[in-house]
Amino acid sequence: MSEPLLFGLGAGLSFVHWDTRSAPFPFLGGRVKPFELTRRLAARTGLRLSVRETRSARAALAHLRDGLATGSPVGLQLDSSLLPYFTSSAPFPGHVVAATALDGDLVHLVDTAQQGGRVSVSLDDVAAARAARGPMSAPHRSFTLDVPDGSPLRTGDLVPALVDAVVTCAREFLDPPIANVGHRGLRLAAQRLPTWFDRVHDPARDLVTAGTLVERAGTGGGLFRLVHSEFLADGVERCRGRLPAADVDRLARGRDLYARAADGWTRVAGLLEAAGRQLDPRPLQDAGRVLHEVADLETAAAELLREVGPAGFEPTTAAV
Repeated sequence: MSEPLLFGLGAGLSFVHWDTRSAPFPFLGGRVKPFELTRRLAARTGLRLSVRETRSARAALAHLRDGLATGSPVGLQLDSSLLPYFTSSAPFPGHVVAATALDGDLVHLVDTAQQGGRVSVSLDDVAAARAARGPMSAPHRSFTLDVPDGSPLRTGDLVPALVDAVVTCAREFLDPPIANVGHRGLRLAAQRLPTWFDRVHDPARDLVTAGTLVERAGTGGGLFRLVHSEFLADGVERCRGRLPAADVDRLARGRDLYARAADGWTRVAGLLEAAGRQLDPRPLQDAGRVLHEVADLETAAAELLREVGPAGFEPTTAAV
């Protein structure tokens, strides 16, 4: 299972523009909340997801031991900034790692390749990170995933789940519940981005950080648009001969549009960083223009992809 396929089947693509005066700069988010992606993936592919939460550090350790005793890795949600090996000091309680073993006072973890892959951390550091609070936090959340015999991940027939995920993402983007989400949020961000120089607390720091979050803090660059394009490319191959040619063509055209959108997001990230490093607001004008173009591309892609599937098709796991 490739990362793009897992991300796509979890209907992970999204957009949010979040701006609160208490934050040093507006946040541009390109995916659903991290654990929401896990829930969606499990529901759509028939995985058995077992989740445990507690306010007690002692109980949390017991949950970890119980999970590892089954022979499966255990997912832990925690604040990445409290892990001693993590390269970013920005608090993020929505981070997820896989615990693979306990060895005395050490926990063996698997994190992203960017953070070193396989690492070992003290039990105390892991407990502190798991106890952190804040946006997207969960009280010592741990979880395991099992793959039952009837799961599409075992049978290999992922086409129904893939179509469901593609349509879910497209419809959520086109019909957002509030103005700062989906296509409405993207247009709002494009409109406001040229004013960010006067909005951020410290342009030299905050604009560079904002650009880094878009291009390098996510998966694959381009605010997750590239990884979604790769998911659609996988879908083209899986669905050829299984879906009508018109639907396969929609997937292929969506793939190309999201690849172009990813390039646009990469340009926006570079312009944000340039404005911060040069202490010059002019690159933000260009960034706003590019983001309007990106909004056009993503809207066109979503309008194509919401039509994949038979007439009247309704995704079964749009809200998990």
